[in-house]
Amino acid sequence: MGFDRIYIALLHYPVYNKKGDVVTTSVTNMDIHDISRSAKTYGVKRFYIVTPVDEQRELVERIIQHWQRGYGASYNPLRRKAVDIIKLENSLDDVLRDISAESKSKIKLVATGAGLREKLIGFAGLKKSIAGSADSCLLVFGTGWGIARELMDNADFFLEPIRGPSNYNHLSVRSAVAIVLDRLLGEK
Repeated sequence: MGFDRIYIALLHYPVYNKKGDVVTTSVTNMDIHDISRSAKTYGVKRFYIVTPVDEQRELVERIIQHWQRGYGASYNPLRRKAVDIIKLENSLDDVLRDISAESKSKIKLVATGAGLREKLIGFAGLKKSIAGSADSCLLVFGTGWGIARELMDNADFFLEPIRGPSNYNHLSVRSAVAIVLDRLLGEK
């Protein structure tokens, strides 16, 4: 395969809030723009935004349409190219069905998160696994305080957390996506 079957999903449900309750988080405009630009830069096949909330889905659709067909399309054609890889889905199951229909291959599901501690695969190990496989790879990024355990249990891999030199570890999801993509797909 190589790296032409990499997909990412930004999950807004089911995720945890800081109390540990399963919630739906709000979609943010900056995540849509920044993550799509990072994904396009690193050759990601598709960037899925996952939310079951109709109002949030309508917001995402309006933002996408602005950059694809509205004033934004002529104002910033580079942003349009990045936004073209976005697809909106209700659930992670919908994402998996869509990738399966498109790629006709097995999907390696890779969960990410700052608090992961068990069954971790490092960046080098995942990069090697991706390069030597005909499978598609879906990197799932959670919002809020992380992906709910019910979805984590279905992951094939848990990607090691991004760590800096300090004890502080609370990156924005758009920063985490950019770092992960660079470590997996960037040039040495």
